[in-house]
Amino acid sequence: MTTGSRSLATVYAATIFTSAFLLFQVQPLIGKYILPWFGGSPAVWTTCMLVFQVLLFGGYAYAHLTTRYLTPRQQGYLHLTLLLLALISLPITPDPSWKPTSGDGAAWRIMLLTISSVGLPYFILSSTGPLVQGWFSRTHEHHSPYRLYALSNIGSLLALVSYPFIVEPSFATTTQSTLWSLLFCGFALLCATGAVWMWQRATPVTLASLALVTPETQAERDEVPTRQSLGLWFGLSMTASVMLLATTNQVCLDVAVIPFLWVLPLALYLLTFILCFDSERWYVHRPFAIAAGIGCLAVLYVLGQGSMTGIFTQVVVYFATMFCICMVCHGELVSLKPHPRHLTTYYLTISAGGAGGGLFVCLACPFLFASYYELQLGLLAFALLSMKLLMLRAPNAAAAPPSLTRGWGTVIVLGVAMAVLSQVDRFAEGAIAVSRNFYGVLKVEARETTHGEQVKDMVHGRIVHGTQFQADDRRLVPTSYYGESTGIGRLLRGGSVDEPRHVGVIGLGIGTLATYARPGDRFRFYEINPDVIGLSQKHFTFLSACHGKTDIVSGDARLMLELEDDQQFDVLVVDAFSGDAIPAHLLTLEALAVYQRHLKPNGILACHISNLHFDLRPLLAGLAQETKLSVVTLVNRQSHESATQAAFWTFLCRDQSTLDAIQLDPSEVPPFAASRKQPLVWTDGRSNLFEVLR
Repeated sequence: MTTGSRSLATVYAATIFTSAFLLFQVQPLIGKYILPWFGGSPAVWTTCMLVFQVLLFGGYAYAHLTTRYLTPRQQGYLHLTLLLLALISLPITPDPSWKPTSGDGAAWRIMLLTISSVGLPYFILSSTGPLVQGWFSRTHEHHSPYRLYALSNIGSLLALVSYPFIVEPSFATTTQSTLWSLLFCGFALLCATGAVWMWQRATPVTLASLALVTPETQAERDEVPTRQSLGLWFGLSMTASVMLLATTNQVCLDVAVIPFLWVLPLALYLLTFILCFDSERWYVHRPFAIAAGIGCLAVLYVLGQGSMTGIFTQVVVYFATMFCICMVCHGELVSLKPHPRHLTTYYLTISAGGAGGGLFVCLACPFLFASYYELQLGLLAFALLSMKLLMLRAPNAAAAPPSLTRGWGTVIVLGVAMAVLSQVDRFAEGAIAVSRNFYGVLKVEARETTHGEQVKDMVHGRIVHGTQFQADDRRLVPTSYYGESTGIGRLLRGGSVDEPRHVGVIGLGIGTLATYARPGDRFRFYEINPDVIGLSQKHFTFLSACHGKTDIVSGDARLMLELEDDQQFDVLVVDAFSGDAIPAHLLTLEALAVYQRHLKPNGILACHISNLHFDLRPLLAGLAQETKLSVVTLVNRQSHESATQAAFWTFLCRDQSTLDAIQLDPSEVPPFAASRKQPLVWTDGRSNLFEVLR
């Protein structure tokens, strides 16, 4: 390779690496930026991923068509024009006018918002990998471009790993947006340089030969990919995409919606691309295929056990299985890769499969299924694909791709298929009602307590949003995290009976807190999920039997409070959850300022902070310290007789005497030192759940 060719190859490599880094750095950036606007739902990330996958497909299609039908000079002029337009569209900061005013149509709003904010720059970045590899093939004869694909995946992986550990803790989201835009300008300069050099160096000779032509390679070059090859490329890519998104959904539903839990599975997904496309030595068919099959059975077992399985075990099983399945899918894709002449067709089909997986998980599944079946269906698709690959290994199959060992493979494939089919109706068993929308799956179910009493629960993932006794004399007994022995129970049962109260509640659940309303009291509930409102009114009686007046405001509570006039609440309760934690945007310094505006001078902010994985006491202590508020945290013991759960409630107010008026048992005020963490403060631009991880 001459000095000039080596310099051009370096520019190509730098362009591809930078584009991949920016491509995957902007995904968690945009997702985190708009997450507070849509209630912190796990579907925010998967919807963003759908947009990114569709744009990726568009970029690959652009690369395929331009390299196929345009001359090098025409490609250069067109790409330079698009780069200029992308630069004009900067910065990528989403416009606040996209904030929703209700909980409806969130998915479509997110898609339009993402396209308007970062659509053109992302499209350009998406096209860079296959396009520049095509340029490389035109200007560097006898050199394979596939190693550049591995380089792009390394850039992507570096972007994902650096985001939760370096970028997110160090910079506010607005600063992240500015820095990303500046780096995009540098990428545009590199890409423009490569485009100009490409059309200057592409000669008729290089255009006519994409590789060293010999009698053996000529037939390979001229062979057009068959429908079966295209189908396998698409199916393997789509299955891996479904597993990525379905696994992310499942884990975020059970834990919390945070960038790390978006980034980790995506990083593992990209790692499989890097290993498989770098060298065939990384992917050994038999062990990975058998591990993937065993992992499928383990995932189905964990799904069947539900909350009985520890969250750490769940995360390990889910992510390890996803990794093994993606290794098999991407390893088989590499074994099926065509001659570089068909490179853009190959990448276009792979990107179409990825987009197909996104469309299936984000749009089709919520419409078709009442529960989260996409993970089981991903496992079933993998089993069927494995069976197809086994059939291709039959003695008479021509050009069969390497795959699983037939004996073990057949047993595992059949086992996975039978286990998946056995779980199809398990979720709905015992359910009175099941509802699914953008914000997740809700189920109303009947059960019997350990004391033999009949109750109804509303369940969202692993989280019980409320419980109500069914006996007539027990229907209005407050339960779960709201029993009379809990902090919120003590607060709302106290006070003067002669003074009507105005109480705001962020998060409706089944409306349990309405049971504390006295004649003349007003309880105003804020709920982002319309299905929660419908189910709580249809299947539970706390709201209809309330002795005071109740109002329900549909939409994200913080956004609604920002738009409303001062409510002058005596008590404002923050009890909204996404996964196992309160959405971060409800616990920032800016959010606290909104709450204070709506509270009376002696009003109390009551935050429900019970969860399995995060200790939020340091955060509330830090916010109180920053705003000079008094703070106290109460925890009660569990009571099976009253169906009351152990609950952590933190109260903040301007006057310590207001808290002193609440009758407290000293044993129920855990010392702050028990958290072993220093007080901290989150803002809208900077928050990190790792800081409060137990």
